[in-house]
Amino acid sequence: MLGHGKKGKSVSAKVDTIVGQKTRVNGDLHFSGGLHIDGRIKGNVIAEEGSASVLTVSEHGSIEGDVNVPNIILNGSVSGDVRSSERIELAAKARVTGDVYYQLIEMAIGAEVNGSLLHHDGSSSSVVSFERDQTGLGNGGDANI
Repeated sequence: MLGHGKKGKSVSAKVDTIVGQKTRVNGDLHFSGGLHIDGRIKGNVIAEEGSASVLTVSEHGSIEGDVNVPNIILNGSVSGDVRSSERIELAAKARVTGDVYYQLIEMAIGAEVNGSLLHHDGSSSSVVSFERDQTGLGNGGDANI
C-alpha cells in the first residue's frame, strides 16, 4: 500500500505540456499525460479516454468550455461543466461557473462553485444537498415532514 500512495503523487507531478501565461488557445484541446495551464483556453479540454491524465490550472489560467479529465487540480477559473472520473482538487482561488461531476473531491476554503456538485460512483449520479434539521424548529416552524 505504501507504493500505491507514491504512485499517485508521481502521476500528478509529471507535466508533459504547458500552456504559458501569455498563450491563448481557441478550440478544443485533447491531451494525455500531464497538462499545466497558465494561459487561456477558449474551448473544451478533454483527456484521452481511459488515461490517468492530470490537468493543472494555475491561478492565472482560465478555461471557457467544458473539462473532461480524470484528475484535476484547479486554482484558476472554468466557465463550463467540469467532469472528473477520479479526483478533483479545488484550491483556494478556484472558480467554477458550471456543474462539477466528481468521484472524489477536495475543496479548499475560498474555492467557489457556481453550479451543482454531482457525485458519481461509476453507476449513478446524485446531487449533493444540505438540508436543515426540520425537527428542532423553535420559531413556530412546522415540524411535519
